[in-house]
Amino acid sequence: MPGEPDWVALKEILPAATVTVPLAGAALVEGGPSTVTIATVLPMAWPALRRGDGAVLIATQGGPESGDASRDLASALLAALAVEPGTPLMHVPLATDATPALAELIDISGAPDLQVHEGFDFWVEGQELEGDARESLERANASAVPTTKLAGVDSAFWCLLGGRPHLRLVLPDDEDVATDTLARLYAAGAAGLGEGSRLLGAFRAGGLLIPVWELAAGSAAADCEPAAAEFVSRYAAARTDEPLTGEERRAKNGLLSRQVTLR
Repeated sequence: MPGEPDWVALKEILPAATVTVPLAGAALVEGGPSTVTIATVLPMAWPALRRGDGAVLIATQGGPESGDASRDLASALLAALAVEPGTPLMHVPLATDATPALAELIDISGAPDLQVHEGFDFWVEGQELEGDARESLERANASAVPTTKLAGVDSAFWCLLGGRPHLRLVLPDDEDVATDTLARLYAAGAAGLGEGSRLLGAFRAGGLLIPVWELAAGSAAADCEPAAAEFVSRYAAARTDEPLTGEERRAKNGLLSRQVTLR
């Protein structure tokens, strides 16, 4: 899908974020909503929710997983469209080969307009939650990792983990190409993000690579934007089909030993 790195971030590494996109194709029904909000998580870990006003929300980090994230989201979307307004869905059907891909149900031609939130108040937007759902919102807000999307750098996210600032960057290339390129930079001593930063490792998720850096203490999101932009330029210059050198292969082995796969 267009903007694949942001979609992977929404599913795998962001605590509280949303994308609202127009519906298309079989998802457009008379009297139904014209958009869907795709979120990281929903109250009580519901995979989908049809608000009282008819709005539909689906979660990327909830519900059954068939191994095809696109069809999983499409299954949740179709299930939410089929219920009455004011209905949370605690379960949705497991996607099959007959389930359409999400791209068939939404109208998007470019990168999604990803909104990163401080907490989960987008769950309600002026509506009141009660009982367990309200308690779930309060717990979620208290545990949300502070996260900011960098300006001027695609799919780069500053976050505060354990009181230390970190940067997560979703690279747009195939995970194997990205790993080789990162190894070249690491071997050349060019994989950092400025003084006081260090590359901790990387996630593999959705076929993409997500390097993670610990930043200098006290670094705010805006502070690391120039260094992140410079890294992206170095990364693009280092991307090549040339075989790795011996030193670069050793660097790659070190990176692989510190990788975590998210599927």
